[in-house]
Amino acid sequence: MTADVDSERPGEGPGEGPGAQPGARPDRGAGEGSGGYELFRDDWGIPHLRAADALALARAQGHATALDRAWQLETERHRVLGTSASHLGAEAVDWDRFVRRARIADTARRCFDRLAPETAAWVTAYADGVNEGLAEGAERAPEFAAVGLAPGRWEPWTPLGVWLSTHILFAGFPTKLWREEVARRLGEDRMTLFATDGPGTAGSNGWLLTGARTATGAPLLAGDPHRFIEDPGVYQQIRLACPEFDVVGLAVPGIPGIAHFGHTGHVAWAITNAMADYQDLYRERLRRTPDGGVEALGPDGWYRAHAHTETIEVAGANPEQVEVIETDRGPVIIGGDPGAGETISLRYPPRVTGELGFDVLPALLRARTVADVDTALDRWVEPVNVVLAADTAGSTLHRVAGHVPVRPYANRLRVVPAEDPAYAWRDGETVPLPRAEADGPAGIAVMANERGLAAPLGVEFAPQHRARRIRELLGADTDWTPDAQAAVHTDTLLASSRQLLSLLAWAPALGPAAERLRDRLLRWDRHMDADSTDATLYARLRTDVVHRLAAHPALKGVTGADDPWRSAAYPALFRPWLAAVPRIGYALESLLTVGLLPYEDRLALVAASAEAVAAAADETPPAPWGELHRLSPWQALPDLAPDGVDAQAIRPGVAGDHDCVLSTSSVPGVTDLFARGPAARYVWDLARREDSRWAVPFGASGVPGSAHHRDQTPLWVRGALAPVVTDWNLLHRTTPHRTTHRPEETPAMTAATEPVAPALRPAVHEQKVEGFGTVRLVPVDPAADAELLHGWVTEERARFWGMADHTREQVREIYEFVDSLPTHHAYLALRDGVPAALFQTYEPDADPVGECYDVRPGDFGIHLLIAPAEGEGAVKGYTEALLTAFIAYVFSDPAHLRVVVEPDARNEKALARMVRVGFELGPEIKKPEKTARLAFLTRAALGLA
Repeated sequence: MTADVDSERPGEGPGEGPGAQPGARPDRGAGEGSGGYELFRDDWGIPHLRAADALALARAQGHATALDRAWQLETERHRVLGTSASHLGAEAVDWDRFVRRARIADTARRCFDRLAPETAAWVTAYADGVNEGLAEGAERAPEFAAVGLAPGRWEPWTPLGVWLSTHILFAGFPTKLWREEVARRLGEDRMTLFATDGPGTAGSNGWLLTGARTATGAPLLAGDPHRFIEDPGVYQQIRLACPEFDVVGLAVPGIPGIAHFGHTGHVAWAITNAMADYQDLYRERLRRTPDGGVEALGPDGWYRAHAHTETIEVAGANPEQVEVIETDRGPVIIGGDPGAGETISLRYPPRVTGELGFDVLPALLRARTVADVDTALDRWVEPVNVVLAADTAGSTLHRVAGHVPVRPYANRLRVVPAEDPAYAWRDGETVPLPRAEADGPAGIAVMANERGLAAPLGVEFAPQHRARRIRELLGADTDWTPDAQAAVHTDTLLASSRQLLSLLAWAPALGPAAERLRDRLLRWDRHMDADSTDATLYARLRTDVVHRLAAHPALKGVTGADDPWRSAAYPALFRPWLAAVPRIGYALESLLTVGLLPYEDRLALVAASAEAVAAAADETPPAPWGELHRLSPWQALPDLAPDGVDAQAIRPGVAGDHDCVLSTSSVPGVTDLFARGPAARYVWDLARREDSRWAVPFGASGVPGSAHHRDQTPLWVRGALAPVVTDWNLLHRTTPHRTTHRPEETPAMTAATEPVAPALRPAVHEQKVEGFGTVRLVPVDPAADAELLHGWVTEERARFWGMADHTREQVREIYEFVDSLPTHHAYLALRDGVPAALFQTYEPDADPVGECYDVRPGDFGIHLLIAPAEGEGAVKGYTEALLTAFIAYVFSDPAHLRVVVEPDARNEKALARMVRVGFELGPEIKKPEKTARLAFLTRAALGLA
């Protein structure tokens, strides 16, 4: 750190003072300093937050997220509580009924109560920040007015509820209902006939390159999470910085910290869905008691189950009643009326253990090595993920993290009887989680939901195509860079097309048009490119084959008039998992391979489809794939974009398909539109974090019509990535709030309407100095303090401050400029509440002094101007007393390793004072306004090393 201190003649010490032009641009806007947080944005509107400590930063994250994503946050809060229908109407009732019956909110409360106290305080700070920002955020979001909704209040446990409701269907437990129906209708031996990545699951690509395969010799970590794409996006690009850590990553709005994809500057991590099975369905037997209660049959006989009734309010319709029943296995989510059909309960780890794994989140932010990430993830619970990590030392990690209970294998496959003790979980026992070498001979590790590392933990996995293709692409080079990763992110080879095209090649007796179609598709490169009409023809052929399979007598049991999709036994929420045509579409490759149909029948079926598609193509030539394959994201309300916005910009056409690395997943046989795909893309560079890259489908803002609502969509469509900006000088500083509290109050992030007296401002540092009094450092308010500062800096004694001839307005403008800089800060030092000095800090690399000596990492600069009415004549040792407090403040940040001061070389008293304090004198330097003498104070000199 650098400091300029001249106590005798204050103007001669600071030298250039605030009039210096340190390189940061003055048009960045004013920001908020201590007592709250600093909010910066890059050119994409991505928030970069800086606060004094981790708690203030969590509060800041909640506050900033509420400003950008108020409607999204409130949508999630209502989804947790099961109150969405109160403003969205009848279409939201199914979800509200499910989350109430599954007891999501109650489980979140339980899990919050089990958090470590420091984690609970951290999560609470985030919720407090959300509450402080929601009103302002709601004013910006037109959705609130559209449905007449006022923002509600977040409880400390609400973020845990958001996490639970977001991931409760992640493990795809409704697939067990489908397998149950397949076993019942097609036979037990057909139960896993349709096994593949089903419509209820979500996945990702992720890959790690060791230094042996990169241009820098340091690891690269890249990938993209595949989820149902929502607008606003489910991932929020963000930077979180405080003295303990400085992390960039993809946060989940409503959740503090960065859970899935982050880079601390020292270590980076990323995840994919492990496709593990860790949720069970139990077939319950219930009966009603004379008093209206409910009893359930368990291994030890009948017992009283929990039961109560809740009311779901529905906009535009009558309220609905829902009975919430919970047995010893878990909450009843299907049926529940004793004696009236099948009743099924759900058992899931957080409900059983009261643990979600949130204690891991602050530990990840503080991680500096792969070992730190590994240790933290030992406590992870929900969902179960495959993890890749790498650090700047070259260490790597490849493991599974989460909670998988020990129970019989049959539990993974289907619904099991509740009263049979053979299907119970073994209390307190979890399945050992696999890990593998991430830096093997090839220097490549890949995770893509395939049957790989997590194979012992699940039943259904994604086909191997994505994982194999990623390895193939990465193995072709040993000089990878972050920018080159786009070629992997956007690869469109559809390897799963091989089986259908093979059958087409051997299909007998095709007519002339079908022959031409066959020749064309066999010459096709099998890439689902946006401008490819061959890709469209293949999609047409696939759709026709799917429908012919669905109509085949061999599958009539699950596709006929009484197919599971139409079954009233299951809530409508689960019916997408029970729809036969999508199941056939996703499993087409295996259904055309296994012995479901004789080989000759498969050839005949594909031949018939080729004839039909060829005839249609003669009448209607195929459009490019990108014109049909358009994004159709989930939104809680219809699009509220302003008039004149291009519809194609809102629903862009994109390349790719389900089994491509560019996994933009339509529903084969149902629609070419897609709602699942890369919900974000990232490249973490362990050589230089500033060379990292990222993008999301829409933008940083969730406010329709704002400049950053959809500005990343063009990037995302073409596979380009935005830079991860880490230089604070390149960011735009904004004003998120002004704190107006008294010192004894908790800082509130609210807007101030009038100047605040220095004594009433929040302090960045407060210290009692024996024999001197209490020193408090508070941020300079340029408007409120202009008169005071003008009187100080225009005295003759302050001539070297460089503002002797300045007007009051010029002084105010200069300190507004200083206030806008992320690298320079100005504080008033108060002695027992009375202004005693002007104290300024700066980063030498961003200041002219940095051009006059070799700046070391950890150097930090200060300037000091003593108030003219005070000084040595007032209290002996006045300046030393103030310096004691100033230096304690600077060294409270462990990143600051050395103070550097630059008093005027002629000020012998100031130099002598520096030596007495512990500074070591350095060389003289020539500056435009003076010749200065450098002096250095290290932590070691004060015994702090």
